[in-house]
Amino acid sequence: MRKIGAALVLLAALAACRGEQADPNLQAHLSDRRIARDVFGPQSSPANIALGPIGGYALGCQAGAVQLPETGPTWQAMRLSRNRNWAQPQTVGFVQDLSRFAATLPGWDGLYVGDMSQPRGGPMSSGHASHQSGLDMDIWMLPPDRLNLTRAEREAISSRDMQRARGAAVNSSWTPQHEALLRRAAEDPRVARIFVFGGAKVEMCRNATGDRSWLSKIRPWAGHNTHFHVRLNCPAGATYCADQAPPPAGDGCAEAEAFVANILNPPPARPRDPNAPPPAPPRGPLQVNELPVQCTAVLAAR
Repeated sequence: MRKIGAALVLLAALAACRGEQADPNLQAHLSDRRIARDVFGPQSSPANIALGPIGGYALGCQAGAVQLPETGPTWQAMRLSRNRNWAQPQTVGFVQDLSRFAATLPGWDGLYVGDMSQPRGGPMSSGHASHQSGLDMDIWMLPPDRLNLTRAEREAISSRDMQRARGAAVNSSWTPQHEALLRRAAEDPRVARIFVFGGAKVEMCRNATGDRSWLSKIRPWAGHNTHFHVRLNCPAGATYCADQAPPPAGDGCAEAEAFVANILNPPPARPRDPNAPPPAPPRGPLQVNELPVQCTAVLAAR
């Protein structure tokens, strides 16, 4: 994903070479070696410029973000101290729509909504590599039975773990309502991907009837056993937004079975080839100049 930012910088530089109008922020951007998470994390307000989502989900930022209200008729935003209940207007609208559906499910009053994005997106200091362009959100697996939690309660309460066998299967807390909620989200045309632990995908594959096409958007991913992660497509007209490639053809159920099989019986580690070159040193944290050039304008905006 870092290639997206580099490509946008290169295009701007080529435009300048051809005599076209260059982005006035380009030189400042190229020389900005600050750690991006340290710059974007403290931003407390959105950038009110008409750029929308910028770059990729794991290499970008956002302008024109709106805040999901802390409490609504069918949702509550959690962990308010993080200030991560910001996103693109389409994302906030999706959360509100899904929460209204959740409130129709037995035992659910709506949704507890986890991290979305920071006011100006960008890398976070903890928790996520993605959630950078205002199009990602985490939905807690815990069915809300009240929507009047105080700020302190929202910091203390935790979601519910749905996995057993290290994520290869669901546990007794998993319900048909969870499956109905995930299916509703996956059937929404705004959605590009939904990440959830492998055992949940396998369970949904076994239970699905009728049209199974929605299952292709459900992708197994480790660490998503207390929440599921919804990722939206770039909205129409979002000039600087980079979509993820579509999911592979098919319902993805065979791949999910293989995913959980590797959890239960991990393949043996391959011996290292003594003639292979040494592995590259790990990359450091993202710098501002590795993000799309428009992110410099996002940081500079009032």
